[in-house]
This record gives sequence, C-alpha cells and structure tokens, in this order.
Amino acid sequence: MRRFLFGLPGVDAVGLEARAASLGTRSIKTTAKAYAIDLAISMIDLTTLEGADTPGKVRALAAKAVNPDPTDRTTPRTAAVCVYPDMASTAAAALAGSGVKVASVATAFPAGRAALDVKLADVRDAVAAGADEIDMVIDRGAFLSGRFLKVYEEILAVKAECGPARLKVIFETGELSTYDNIRRASWIGMLAGADFIKTSTGKVATNATPANTLLMLEAVRDFRAATGVQIGVKPAGGIRTTKDAVKFLVLVNETAGEDWLDPHWFRFGASSLLNDLLMQRQKLSTGRYSGPDYVTVD
Repeated sequence: MRRFLFGLPGVDAVGLEARAASLGTRSIKTTAKAYAIDLAISMIDLTTLEGADTPGKVRALAAKAVNPDPTDRTTPRTAAVCVYPDMASTAAAALAGSGVKVASVATAFPAGRAALDVKLADVRDAVAAGADEIDMVIDRGAFLSGRFLKVYEEILAVKAECGPARLKVIFETGELSTYDNIRRASWIGMLAGADFIKTSTGKVATNATPANTLLMLEAVRDFRAATGVQIGVKPAGGIRTTKDAVKFLVLVNETAGEDWLDPHWFRFGASSLLNDLLMQRQKLSTGRYSGPDYVTVD
C-alpha cells in the first residue's frame, strides 16, 4: 500500500491552483446558466448537522428538499437530505416516496475518533433507520501518521456494513496538509470501495476549494480509466452562492467529463447554497432580483 501511494505522481501545487483559478473564470450564457442552476439544485445534499437539530427541523428540511420553491413546481428536488444517525428515521419518514435520498453521517462524525466497533455500530444504526447513503470520516490521525492500511481496512469494514447504502468517504482535506496527501487519500478511498469521495465535514476552517476538488476529480477520472469503475465526488462546506456552484460544475465538465454531471456522480454538501440558487432561478424566470424574504429560512 505504501509503495503504491508514494509511487503516485506528485502534485504540481502551482499548476493545480492555476488551472482551478482559470476554469473558475469561465462565463456561461443565460440558457446555460438556467440549466446549471437546475442541475446544481438536483445535486445538493441539503444538510443539517447541528447539536440543536430537532425532528421538526429535519421534517422542515425534508419538505424543502422535496419542494424547494412552492411558487414554482418545476423546480427540481434536491438529491438528498443529510442528517445525524439519530435523525435518519425522521428524515426517512418525511421523504418516503419522494425520490430524495436519506444521507446520514456516521463513524463518529466529524472527528472520527472512536473504536472501530463503535463506528460500525453507528453505520448499522443509520442504515437500519432508513439511510440510503452513509457519509463516513476517515481516521486522519492514522492517515497522517502513515498508517494507511488501517485507514483502508476501516473503509472496507464500513463498506461491508453499508449493505445497499452508498458510501461517501470524507477525507477532511483541510487537515491533510498537502495536495499529495489528498491524492493518496483519494486512492485509498477508491480502492477500498467508496462510492463517493468527499472533501470535508464542513466543520473545519478549510473545506471544499476549487483546487482540492479538481484534484479529486482527476483522481476519479484516472481511477475509471484504470479500472472501469466510476466513483462520485462530493465537495462540501463553503459553497454558498450560485457563482460558486457554477465554478464547480465547470471543473467537473472540464476535468472528469459529462458523465459526472449527474446527481448520481456529483453532489454538493451544503445548507445555504439552495437559497441562493432559488433566488437566481427566480431572477432568470421573472427578470426581477429576488431576495431572502422569498425563500424559506433553513
């Protein structure tokens, strides 16, 4: 494992950041913007991960995921609602029959500091409660101390507990220190059976960035070229505006390709992004600038 990971090509940090910045300057026409807004809405994992979460808040979020804009029934549904494991059953009941998935964080989110049996019990509880997707966190302490096989084996064990649920593996890229580490973590996750690789928990200072997402998109592209297996990507944390979302969609199209421009293969982990997308969508539809009073407060 170590030989393979350290045999991966080194990341040209300057080149990576320059390419991400360059792609972020691309402009799109109004018709393409309307398409991009609807696509971005359909890719959102609408998220609430707070200690103060209540069943009522989760039900309200689920209602918004199913019907983001009650004044316009053509608005797409979001991809999923993401909650803590103890709220998964509430989300599942509220979303039943809607097509919106229930995503649950697990494995001692967000720190990932727990014994493996505790992490696996966390996953089992979430799946039993109705989670369609599990968002796990890797043991960053193990990774940063070079215990790559431990990280790999934990992902394998979590994947086995997921059953039919899809597994998203969170690296917490803001804590991995280098782009080379993000590349190595991406390959560990993919080799261990991740269905998605995900940047962040949204609970640290540095979350999803264009550069770290570009690097992960390159990884899934190269993994499919090598194995024939397609893996999804989920940037999470810090993506708040329509402009941000469009930049990330350009990254997807220009790096991984059109096959990833689908909610099955690309997601946004976000809470406030949806409202900005809805306001921009209303503006394109009516010609008038909308405002926060015209969308629900999460």
